[in-house]
Amino acid sequence: MTKVLGMGNALVDIITRIDDDSILKGFGLPRGSMTLVDLDTSNYIHSETAGMSKSKASGGSAANTIHGLAHLGIETGFIGKVGDDDMGKFFKKDMQVNKIKPILFRSMNETGRAMALISKDSERTFATYLGAAVDLTAEDISQGIFKGYDYFYIEGYLVQDKEMFEKAMRLASVAGLKICLDLASYNIVADNITFFKSMISEYVDILFANEEEIRSLTGKTPEDGAREISEICKLVVIKLGAEGSFCICEEGMVRIGVRPSKAIDTTGAGDLYAAGYIYGHMKGFSAEVCGKMGAILSGRIIELIGAKMDESHWENLRREITALEN
Repeated sequence: MTKVLGMGNALVDIITRIDDDSILKGFGLPRGSMTLVDLDTSNYIHSETAGMSKSKASGGSAANTIHGLAHLGIETGFIGKVGDDDMGKFFKKDMQVNKIKPILFRSMNETGRAMALISKDSERTFATYLGAAVDLTAEDISQGIFKGYDYFYIEGYLVQDKEMFEKAMRLASVAGLKICLDLASYNIVADNITFFKSMISEYVDILFANEEEIRSLTGKTPEDGAREISEICKLVVIKLGAEGSFCICEEGMVRIGVRPSKAIDTTGAGDLYAAGYIYGHMKGFSAEVCGKMGAILSGRIIELIGAKMDESHWENLRREITALEN
């Protein structure tokens, strides 16, 4: 059976629905971005939104994708770093409950958490305290971790430690894994253009990005930017939200529509899209079918709060995916 190993910031998502976007300005958070904050700021935002509707779930971009693949029946593992605290225990237990092999290193710092502030129109703004997640280093990553896996999925947010990022890519490549990279928030991409292009050219087999991220990487429209990156990467997948998605591959440019949905919260939409697309790719389906599988998962998750679904939702989604396979 084909297996997928994910690696990313091990975070606990604290999802909060906000009534008015003006609160974002008060926190100094650009709407729709992911902003890194310190522990005091994270606690301040948490306390200032105490009266609003909240929920908690294990999170982080790559972890969300790995959760999706696990629920589709794929054998998975996840590399990350957590603190020796209740949130760290919560994260590990959630991995195990969802049949994901946790490869979690420990830190003296508190487990990272992402304050996900959801606007009324479902836009997400993140204030992320990386905490223990940022303590994942090159020394933690060894060749043996990659043994037995076929795909390696890594999130661009790990760019905060370029040495560790490059080492993980290199060891995965040496082990013969297909490497999938999902770019980080557009502001992080803009600060690391040269490095990302180097990693994509050297190691990446499948690149995932949204409209803002590919524009930040190339300075071009999504279509022209994807064409540019396709010169150094075999498969480029661009997520356009309500406008669907497209990819540039051996088949040329393939456009994919959306699953009809009523968006409540777009948290995890791109992550679950990647899970569906990779699942289809692992099974050998065409780019169009892979994209449709991604659209099925992303179209469902935006109808719910947070990036996780219960088993009843997954049962229905697996039936939809199976229908595409036949």
